[in-house]
Amino acid sequence: MDVKIYVPHLALQEYVLTISTVHVKLPENHCEVVTPYPPTPFQSLIFYCNDPVAMGRDLQTKFDKQPSIVLIGPQYSRVNIRVSNQLRAIRVDFLPGGMYRMLGIPMIDLLDAGLDAQDVFGSEMRIIHEQLCNLSELEEGKNIVEKFLLKQATALKTRLPFDAAMRILLSTDGRLSMEKTASLSCLSLRQFERTCKERIGMNPKMYARILRFSRAYRLREAFPHMSWIKIAYEAGYYDQMHMIRDFKVFAGVNPSIIEQQLLLTPLRMQKDLRW
Repeated sequence: MDVKIYVPHLALQEYVLTISTVHVKLPENHCEVVTPYPPTPFQSLIFYCNDPVAMGRDLQTKFDKQPSIVLIGPQYSRVNIRVSNQLRAIRVDFLPGGMYRMLGIPMIDLLDAGLDAQDVFGSEMRIIHEQLCNLSELEEGKNIVEKFLLKQATALKTRLPFDAAMRILLSTDGRLSMEKTASLSCLSLRQFERTCKERIGMNPKMYARILRFSRAYRLREAFPHMSWIKIAYEAGYYDQMHMIRDFKVFAGVNPSIIEQQLLLTPLRMQKDLRW
């Protein structure tokens, strides 16, 4: 799995965190792979340059093919991703509140959901997809996507102190207190919670839990031999039991089961995520 992460154009850095290219070519003895994908703290825009992945909520249910370009809203529940033969994609991860500023849609309306980008942006997405399907190098696709994002940057909703405060919360893996984050947002706690539901898609305590959980899950993908006690400490959990509780909520199973599930797939879909 080859992932390259790019710092976005300076004009994009107030609402885009990173742009990544992803190239997966499955081993010869694997024509299809299913891998777990628990929630991350990101809202994202994903451009598939060949066949899109398929997504299922349960390993036993049918998998639905994703749109060629998809907007991924705030995530609360685990999904499973099926990749066939190879995957070539360009992924845009937005800063907290960045997708809201681009779309103007309350993010709570997109909780655990995705949108076909063509339904939002129209025929421009079809043209971009055609360009991406004919690429020889994924970096060329990154440039096409960046050009599209620069156009969107001219009509963003106003940046608030809230957005800067949530970026700090993101950088601390959710370890900043809600009172401190609300203060940095120049909002009362009640106003802060209401704004968080609109711009992030969930209440701030839940978002902080997902930040901490995601840190733990990425550590497991990146360092499979690291002990769960060490992972809990590195992710900022008070104790291992709190981490196990979050794995049951967000991954649907306890850490030892997710460890077994990861042994069944060669893919590590989240270890390269950065914030």
